[in-house]
Amino acid sequence: MADNSKLDVDSSAVQAHLTIMQGVITRMAENSRSCKVWCVTLVAAVLVLVARTGEPQHALIALIPTLLFLFLDAYYLALERAFISSQNRFVDKLHKEELAPAAIYKVAPTGMGSRLVLRCLFGSVSILPFYLLIAATVLVLWGWVL
Repeated sequence: MADNSKLDVDSSAVQAHLTIMQGVITRMAENSRSCKVWCVTLVAAVLVLVARTGEPQHALIALIPTLLFLFLDAYYLALERAFISSQNRFVDKLHKEELAPAAIYKVAPTGMGSRLVLRCLFGSVSILPFYLLIAATVLVLWGWVL
């Protein structure tokens, strides 16, 4: 990219960068949705097997994928939020005309870390209540069958 070319909203490089960022954000949201779908599928499969075998203690095995998908879902949500933050900073710099040409080629999350993952885990209405409901369902069915 030539140094004399101006980076503005209409620049094809800026548009391509924003398209890439939006694509990454969309994939993280899709990954989060997939975590929920796979969790429900695996828990339901385990509970069906428990019902067929008549071994209620095996129902607790369904808590393992529930916990794993809980943390994976929180991680994907944290990545999504970090990429949104990165995209917002990019756009702010673009509008303030502080955007360096090198920023066009950098696609990285901003502020990603364990603190953000924990905040997503405990602060999101789309994660903790969903997985708590699944865990509660498993425990109720386990107690009911016992």
